[in-house]
Amino acid sequence: MKRLTASLLSSALLFGATSAQAALPDEATLYKNPQCGCCDEYARHLEEQGVDVTIVDDAQLGEIKQQAGVPYGLGSCHTIEMGDYWIEGHVPMEAVTKLFDEQPDVGGIGLAGMPIGTPGMPGPQSEPYEVYTFTDQEDAPFMTLEP
Repeated sequence: MKRLTASLLSSALLFGATSAQAALPDEATLYKNPQCGCCDEYARHLEEQGVDVTIVDDAQLGEIKQQAGVPYGLGSCHTIEMGDYWIEGHVPMEAVTKLFDEQPDVGGIGLAGMPIGTPGMPGPQSEPYEVYTFTDQEDAPFMTLEP
């Protein structure tokens, strides 16, 4: 009986891990400046999560950010179109996963600037990351990720 319980528990945990990962879309398009290497690192990070990333490095980023609805002053070095959402900047996977798990009625989520310790930006996290939602250039808090 104990073996059966342990086996069922292991299966449930494995299924839960698979289900959480399955929430991410299979594909994404990352718009960036051609000289920005940290954006390429973020794309690699997404690929490690099983997302096939197309990189567009000759896009008019200002126009892409406006189309996405990113609020003025809260932009970053790249903008990603992923599923029905936009991801602005070096948003940690914890927040991206939460977005796709909860599927709120927003245009996307973002993290302003290029904070150290985020995917694609080397170094340890030294301050909280304030991830925000946005729709039509209006933002609201989404989650805070503590160091």
